[in-house]
Amino acid sequence: MRPKVQAVQYGQAAQRQKEKNMLQKKSLAGRKVEVTFRMPPLDDVVELYLCGEFNGWQVKGIPFTLESDGTWVARLVLDAGKSYRFRYHDNQGRWLNDREADAYVPNDFGSDDSVLDLTMAAKKPSKAKATKKAAAPKGKPGSTKKTAGGRQAKARR
Repeated sequence: MRPKVQAVQYGQAAQRQKEKNMLQKKSLAGRKVEVTFRMPPLDDVVELYLCGEFNGWQVKGIPFTLESDGTWVARLVLDAGKSYRFRYHDNQGRWLNDREADAYVPNDFGSDDSVLDLTMAAKKPSKAKATKKAAAPKGKPGSTKKTAGGRQAKARR
């Protein structure tokens, strides 16, 4: 059972992290997608975990690593063509959402889950086919001729 979400203050370094996307998707072979989850530095957080439908909501399922700039990072390979609910769980017992999630949906605990949408990752872009210009219908030679006004008229025999 998950506890209710608590408000968390993001550290000052979070402002410097705006140039990095928190949620990155990279298509792989075999209808797979590598997803990189990022969280800015969080005050009083020493452990952070990725939890969701992809791991049965295990509280200490997928650990984040802490980068030198204080950013938390986790990578996961998932099946394309699906959407996944997920959240982050810290050592304080708080549940956090991704501010750049594809969507948010209410959960059974009175808060929202983040949604990762990989349905578009399953669709490969189709290459535009070159189309040939339709040829003008061929008639008998001399059967039509253009008039001075640009109209076609039947040739007289």
